[in-house]
Amino acid sequence: MPNQKKVSDDAFHDIKDLFLNLVYKLSSKTDYSDVSILVEKSFGKNYRVSKSGTIIKDNAFATNGAVIRLLSPKGLYEYSFNDFSKEFIESIPQKIHDKILHISNPSKNQSHPYKNYFHNVDCRNDNTICFNKSTSYYVNPENLSTEKITQILTGIHQNAMNYDDKIIDCVCIYQYLTIHKLYLSSTKDLQQNIMWSSGVIQPLASDGEKTYHYYQSFSKLGGAELLDEMQSDLSESCKNAIDLLGSTPPPSGTYDVICMPDVTGLIAHEAFGHGVEMDMFVKDRALAKNYIGTQIASPLVTMHDNASTCHQTATYFFDDEGTISNDTVIIDKGILKCGINDLLSAEILSVSPTGNGRRESYERKAYTRMTNTYFEAGESKLEDMIASIDYGILLENGSSGMEDPKNWGIQCMVNIGREIKDGKLTGKIFSPICLSGYVPDLLKSISMVSTELKLSGSGYCGKGYKEWVKVSDGGAAIKAKVSIS
Repeated sequence: MPNQKKVSDDAFHDIKDLFLNLVYKLSSKTDYSDVSILVEKSFGKNYRVSKSGTIIKDNAFATNGAVIRLLSPKGLYEYSFNDFSKEFIESIPQKIHDKILHISNPSKNQSHPYKNYFHNVDCRNDNTICFNKSTSYYVNPENLSTEKITQILTGIHQNAMNYDDKIIDCVCIYQYLTIHKLYLSSTKDLQQNIMWSSGVIQPLASDGEKTYHYYQSFSKLGGAELLDEMQSDLSESCKNAIDLLGSTPPPSGTYDVICMPDVTGLIAHEAFGHGVEMDMFVKDRALAKNYIGTQIASPLVTMHDNASTCHQTATYFFDDEGTISNDTVIIDKGILKCGINDLLSAEILSVSPTGNGRRESYERKAYTRMTNTYFEAGESKLEDMIASIDYGILLENGSSGMEDPKNWGIQCMVNIGREIKDGKLTGKIFSPICLSGYVPDLLKSISMVSTELKLSGSGYCGKGYKEWVKVSDGGAAIKAKVSIS
């Protein structure tokens, strides 16, 4: 393995002064206050190999552009652009003036909810917060040829196809993104340089009548060294896909279950990730708003949304509103402590900002969004958890979920359920499985939490089926009681 390197921190070296001058000129206008600008230069690739062929395209989150935010006499105003030429940037103050001029005047009763918040936060002292931070990698994917990456993925694909005649295809995906973001205001000069990689190996098995897949994901802060992990033994993934051919749906009922870390993460994301996004509190669309400070889970449960210290795909040093990233403890030993927020919801609810204001791109609005969301590890061994169950199901390979924050309902789809009888796995497999229930009932039923902690960041999260951002989730294995159908 080569020596670890830092992602380059000079992406804005030639153009930063243009943006500094732009912030200064806009801030100098007496009609404007709290001027800030977010600039992004991101690039990456997505490689996909399967039986149908090879597809190579730009990463969906690769983008270059900037967004200005300021307060004007007519309210909060944002202006986005992707022309970084000196001539265009120098023309922006006049363009913004002309556009604001044609906005209708606000009513006398209309308030500017950001005004007090920005004043209290950005002007709390005379010191400018200034840093330029980078994550690390071992192998820069830009230094690998397209042929080399597709050769590795083709080799993985072929190994899966050679495993057994029942394997009819294997989708192999590798993608990476290098992110450079610059945030400037009167009191902040922040830059972050981040590289993440993710991958998927998904063997597809068929016996001529039924077809099943098994989804294996890989992700990390880092580069193409992830491909080495992906080239590890495929036998478990292929075996699981084939074993699913003999599965049957489980009888509906309430079961003692063990959720493996990927299913635990699905629960964390759907049950208490979306449910504690505080812009939903503002709209009165989340029941969690009424339970802050109360016991809503087992004392064994501690849940984080952590953008600051995890080595995963949703990690950053500051969010898209210039708030420094945090490790936010949402549930502490069963007590619901707080939610996550963007600047607007933090101001309206009079709470501290958590650094969860994220944009899909410079052309999109900032919303409260999750980052790396997970349940903390506990003290139980997985084998002891299995041994404690007379009859139940071990759940793994979560696939999708739905939440109802207003009524605290949850529904998660799981690909594999392994029967547990008299404290042992019998080898019988159930599929498909739908896990559902009332969130506090599920969380209060947790009676054991494993020492293993694992996060996966191969997926994305939408805000109402749009506004996509990169997230990761996970946790430890948990023992709980849930309804299954």
